[in-house]
Amino acid sequence: MVTARAAATFDPDGRSAAAARGFVRDALLGWGLPEVVDDAVVLVSELVTNAVVHAGTAAEVSCLREDGTVRIEVTDHHPERGLPAFTDGPVTASDRYADPDGEGGRGLLMCSALAERWGVEYSAGRKTVWFRLTLPVPVAGTRYAVPATPGSDLPSGPGPVHVAVVQLDDAGRVLAWNPDAEALFQHPADTVLGRPWADLAVWPDTPARGLGLAETLRLARWEGGFAVRRADGRTEEVYGVQVRVRDTEGVPSTLCLLVLEPDRAVLRSPARTLPGDRPDAAGPRLDLLAGPVATDDLDTLLQRTVERARDLLDADAAYLLLTTEDESEFEVRAATGLTTGHRRHTRFPVEHGNRYDSARLPTVHDDLTARPTGLPLLDGSGLRSLVTVPLKVEGRLIGSLGIATAAPGRYDNEDALRLQFAADRVALAVESTRLTELERLRRGSLSFLVEASDLLAGTLEHEQTLALMAQMAVPTLASWCAVYTKGDHGAAPGLAFVLHEDEDRIDALRGLLDKTPAPDPGPAHNARFWPAPAETAAGGFTDSPELAGVLGETVVLPLTARNRVIGLLALGTPAGIRFRQEILELAEDLSRRAALALDNSRLYSERTATSQALQRSLLPPDLPEIPGVEVDVYYQAAGEGNEVGGDFYDLFTIREGTYGFAIGDVCGTGPEAASVTGLARHSLRLLAREGLDAPQVLSRLNAAILDEGSRSRFLTLLYGELTPRPDGSTELSLVCAGHPLPLRLRTDGQVDRAATPQPLLGVMDDLDLTAEHLVLSPGEVLLCVTDGVTERREGRRMLGDDGLAEVLTGCTGLTAGAVAMRVQRAVERFAPEPPSDDMAILTLRVPAQRVG
Repeated sequence: MVTARAAATFDPDGRSAAAARGFVRDALLGWGLPEVVDDAVVLVSELVTNAVVHAGTAAEVSCLREDGTVRIEVTDHHPERGLPAFTDGPVTASDRYADPDGEGGRGLLMCSALAERWGVEYSAGRKTVWFRLTLPVPVAGTRYAVPATPGSDLPSGPGPVHVAVVQLDDAGRVLAWNPDAEALFQHPADTVLGRPWADLAVWPDTPARGLGLAETLRLARWEGGFAVRRADGRTEEVYGVQVRVRDTEGVPSTLCLLVLEPDRAVLRSPARTLPGDRPDAAGPRLDLLAGPVATDDLDTLLQRTVERARDLLDADAAYLLLTTEDESEFEVRAATGLTTGHRRHTRFPVEHGNRYDSARLPTVHDDLTARPTGLPLLDGSGLRSLVTVPLKVEGRLIGSLGIATAAPGRYDNEDALRLQFAADRVALAVESTRLTELERLRRGSLSFLVEASDLLAGTLEHEQTLALMAQMAVPTLASWCAVYTKGDHGAAPGLAFVLHEDEDRIDALRGLLDKTPAPDPGPAHNARFWPAPAETAAGGFTDSPELAGVLGETVVLPLTARNRVIGLLALGTPAGIRFRQEILELAEDLSRRAALALDNSRLYSERTATSQALQRSLLPPDLPEIPGVEVDVYYQAAGEGNEVGGDFYDLFTIREGTYGFAIGDVCGTGPEAASVTGLARHSLRLLAREGLDAPQVLSRLNAAILDEGSRSRFLTLLYGELTPRPDGSTELSLVCAGHPLPLRLRTDGQVDRAATPQPLLGVMDDLDLTAEHLVLSPGEVLLCVTDGVTERREGRRMLGDDGLAEVLTGCTGLTAGAVAMRVQRAVERFAPEPPSDDMAILTLRVPAQRVG
């Protein structure tokens, strides 16, 4: 009887196999059948590939849940199809199938090996391959809440064992939180429901070390350890099983079962009995090692393998080595029972030159004290009996497994063969998981580099770029990082930034590097080892306790941009830790991106410094003291600091008792605008001191601007001359050439315009300009601004002359400085966005006379 059905059709292209795998995985997990997912996915992948590649047609995949079994069918529509030609006698590759050149048929062999029953059905224009997988006998409660092994591995702590059940929605938020979760982590359910799981789970999330939390939550199944934050801020180490499920409407979620780390045997997946193993057989059980480990994490798989290998032959210690990509070196990846000489990722050559130490053959060592193996892993361990066996896949050496004990002569050839047999059965799982890890690392590395590029592109500040480079390297690539930068060609690199994963060690590390000669940039383009820091420390230059264990391997990578070395990136590991090749390759990629960002930030900083210096040169260094007149100026450039603004102001002495003031705005920004600004400011001073009146000064300035030809820019300018009078008032002569009109604030709060508009400069040859005269009485204010004030916008609203007049009305009785600040605050508060135009405010006030 069919109790559930799911079907889908996949187009004949290269993506169909992956899509079919995902469809079958989701369907079976949605039905709560994770135990048969792996076998079903493997078979469907092969059969769909045969259909879309070899048959060249679309593939229909159907999943049928029946009583006690799952039936899966894959159908293609090739009009002609060769039939399998199975015979009773020996069959060669050429006579097994009717089509000797085809690659089909492998899916059928896999069905024969993995499925309980299978078959092929032919009809006109159709071929269907089906197979059945037997469902395991259901166990009361949760399948994974079963002790892996009896005896001492079971929880032994006081009180009951709590199994926290946490359900997460597709976005990683908490949907359900059972009472055991409250007891373990002290968070009441109502305080965590709806919160992101990332707020509570302490997850190692680095590109070079495995999947992050978000990616793990989307796996069909995951098992391993991490930590959870308690309500009091402390963390609890937990062991968990996560299963991806779907409800009746197809909505996905993740179910997490968690126990404290000492109780992990409650959730660890039990090893299945393998064909040919007798549960009552005497001696060690081979399935202790060969049983599948339900984890996608290579380190977890290897660690459990060595623990099972140790138990298999009742050893004191075990280790597992994996070969590098070129198979020339071994790398220590897991060990148990070794108290000295054991560092993960330590490397040494595969071959030692002694045939009996060959890692490619099973080997028994009766007494290591009589003839050492040369393995640094065992130096000083006190172990004497050793058995080593190779891990091979398709004849290729991928690793070596060893077990050892302190007693001599403990093992014989039968023990070696037993261990070899078990190693052969686990080798394929190790290689498969290693390839998965490598692919995950490559994807993580790519994500890391993309994120690094985005972060580095997000800033042009030199100091911030240096800090980002170091923060991305630590602790993802190394435990500490130092950045050296170069100035002019031929200059020695200088230490610019230092970072250590332990902040308390940064100062001591910087002190050591200050005493260490900077690395030579050299011609190399790749990472090279740099022993100088360790040599400096060993030479007695520092005895800081903060440096204990800090210095292991150190590598230097050049920062090259525009075909020259602009700096160096130094990375270091703790004592006894070596760099892995994939980390060095990732560091080289990072250094190339960081070099471009560092060069851009340096160029930007130089340009900014030049622009700021030019901007300062276009503004008066000091304002003169004017007897009887308060003067205050506010100036703000709208750019990011790397552009010269077009607004300017000036206040200068024309002759004794008479002063000139100006506020103007050149069209545009940058060097061209700066040249017109400089011409205007210096010409105003020169012409005014020649005795010309205000209209004559502006007419001569207009001619000078037009003489610039194509480089000229039009200019709006308010220019005036002021003369304080003995009665306490101030006489002014003004010309407003296309500039926002100045406003006059009277003592009664009334605001009126102090001039009329006249033509701007730099457009017409002949200008008819007229001076306008007024007298500022004691207590009155003259406000002069650029259009960055009056044209301040929020959407369609604009501050305008009326809005500015309204602001000025409320400034009665304020000093010149207070008036300028009141106007500046009003402009900034007018809209939430920062001002987009330069802004200059010049305020003149005649102090009110005191009544004696």
